[in-house]
Amino acid sequence: MTGEAHQHSGMTNGAAPGLVCLTDDGLAALFAVLREAGCEVIGPTVRDGAIVLAPLTSVDDLPRGWRDRQDAGHYRLAPGTGPARFAHAVPAQGWKRFVHPPEARLWTARRDSDGDLSIEGPEAPPAPRAFLGVRPCDLAALGVLDGVFADPGAAHHDPAYALRRRDALVIAVSCGKPAASCFCAAMGTGPAAGDTGADVALTELVEGDRAVYLARAGSPAGAALLEAVPHTPATDDHHTARRAQADAAAAAQVRALPEAASRILADATEHAHWADVAARCLACGSCTLSCPTCFCATVEDSTSLDGATATRTRRWSSCFTEVFSYIHGGAVREERGARYRQWITHKLSSWHAQFGTSGCVGCGRCITWCPVGIDITAEVAALAADRPIRNRRAPARLRPQHTGPRRRKDDPPA
Repeated sequence: MTGEAHQHSGMTNGAAPGLVCLTDDGLAALFAVLREAGCEVIGPTVRDGAIVLAPLTSVDDLPRGWRDRQDAGHYRLAPGTGPARFAHAVPAQGWKRFVHPPEARLWTARRDSDGDLSIEGPEAPPAPRAFLGVRPCDLAALGVLDGVFADPGAAHHDPAYALRRRDALVIAVSCGKPAASCFCAAMGTGPAAGDTGADVALTELVEGDRAVYLARAGSPAGAALLEAVPHTPATDDHHTARRAQADAAAAAQVRALPEAASRILADATEHAHWADVAARCLACGSCTLSCPTCFCATVEDSTSLDGATATRTRRWSSCFTEVFSYIHGGAVREERGARYRQWITHKLSSWHAQFGTSGCVGCGRCITWCPVGIDITAEVAALAADRPIRNRRAPARLRPQHTGPRRRKDDPPA
């Protein structure tokens, strides 16, 4: 992002410094500068038994000492007393809801008592925001969404999305404690925050009973932010510890997708393995809700009882609902296996042709938050090895409760 993207902050541009070191006081000062500049700071915090993304009032809201344990269908928090504020893996949610909200008004039409009609456009974008604690995989996910919505020449260009991204200052934090469900290293999106995509990239290191933060600016706005807070040059030991942390975090990850995942899925449209998936999948849509790049939405029109007001609203949708593929009186993908095939094939295969990149960033949320523990990496590996995940026979057709009308075979022709 450019310096012009953050003119609202009142920060002056400057030359991007090299790697510098911030103490806890420096991090608190950084937070204060953002608040004084009028930014709403969004970041990780503990709420309802999980680390979630929410507005923060101070650095004390960050999950200091907390660790999370994530695996297939499993999430637990463990409190601690350590000084680290970013010792967790990815938060429960991604950042997409702050730039592509779950519900957004597109327009509202009103007719007054004289019969005159007025049209209100989309809701005004929120105040400038600072995203604090963006993990590298989530930073990559924002880049994926940018390619879909922010490019003026894109088929799906969304001016409201572009405004939200323009007004968001991004502070990424390298991941030092990946979860068992993470595979960002295999996807090339982490665990270290790179030099592009973020206004500031941080690495948290624990030194005895204190944490320090190695910071590098990635934009003029980020450089101005670092210049406004107390810091010292990073030492050679800091550089060594930073590289060691990244290497250890990458080595700790055991999951990966097969290199030929795109081709494997493209060739597996009629594979029997989809019936095995259908025997386990609940079609709940948890994977699409937790995925930081899934962006499918539907449009709904509503009218007041007196007919004076009509509103068009965009809401998130999911390819796992039966009504998602409802066309001309019937659902195209009635079976759960067909819906999972659609999702994973689009995510890992056809997304490349459509948007020039993978739709997966290796965050592992779809693995963690699947109620039955379906693992996207294991499913592709099973297709590659031509073996089922479970040795059990699945019914030929497994359907959830119908969510839309469907013609029966004995219905008369329309």
